[in-house]
Amino acid sequence: MAFTAQDVKTLREMTNVGMMDCKKALTETNGDMDKAVEWLREKGLAKAAKKAGRIAAEGMAYAEVCPQCGVGAVVEVNCETDFCAKSELFVAFVKDICKVVLKDNPADVAALMNCKYPGSELTVAETLPEKVMSIGENLQIRRFARFDKNTSVAYVHAGGKIGVLVNLAVEGGIDATEIGKDVAMQIAALNPRFWDKSNVTEEVLAEEKKIALALMDQDPKMASKPQQVKEKIVMGKLNKFYEENCLLQQEFVKDNSMSVEKYIASAAKALGGSVKFVDAVRFMKGEGIEKKEEDFAAEVAAQMNMGK
Repeated sequence: MAFTAQDVKTLREMTNVGMMDCKKALTETNGDMDKAVEWLREKGLAKAAKKAGRIAAEGMAYAEVCPQCGVGAVVEVNCETDFCAKSELFVAFVKDICKVVLKDNPADVAALMNCKYPGSELTVAETLPEKVMSIGENLQIRRFARFDKNTSVAYVHAGGKIGVLVNLAVEGGIDATEIGKDVAMQIAALNPRFWDKSNVTEEVLAEEKKIALALMDQDPKMASKPQQVKEKIVMGKLNKFYEENCLLQQEFVKDNSMSVEKYIASAAKALGGSVKFVDAVRFMKGEGIEKKEEDFAAEVAAQMNMGK
């Protein structure tokens, strides 16, 4: 058996499929994780493969747009407990880090650490130990993004659980803040895999076609249909894939009679201008970080042995 209990745990978290089915998938694919995910999807057991790890870290995702210059930034800073994440000192620290990103445009986190901390002659790196002492927990500046062109709109969900920064091309001198916030809320709620169907790669499309055909071949009613009929059905399924996975093709959550793309166009027209979605960044606090290792692998191993 070319896989471990930890591999079963990982596959289970990626696909939300039962433990024994994950074990079987890894057995059938000789421990190849990507092929195991594909195997589960072809069997209809996993409707979607989630690549993000378990969310366990605490902290805050925060987004802000400078009212003077219009530059937008979104940051994620982590701490150890939820209690700390809600404290005034920690929230103020996160907002200060966002201001550094807005003002100094650092290339990465290492460069950010060498920037001056707001209201101080010290750098962020020199200030961080002081903040750790005053706040009482280990702090980690994890990531940030910044838009300095077009029009940016910031949205923070649930007090910092999710931070979204949307970038729009706006014409006609209109205020697109409400449109941007509506789009940001959609992104926060549904976390689309792609912004537009044009972003979907040929590799992803080929995989979706393969899975759709494999599922049809398992259905006695569908298996006997001519190949050209199957191909037409697959194209219909791809349209559904776009609607579920691509932001601009998704149903607009506030009005499911239109897509997000149509909402943006109609809302902009009503204001007397035009708006086009350019880009966005969505940070969810603790995304992909495990706060602590639980003895889950041992539980998996025990259940695997029971299932033999």
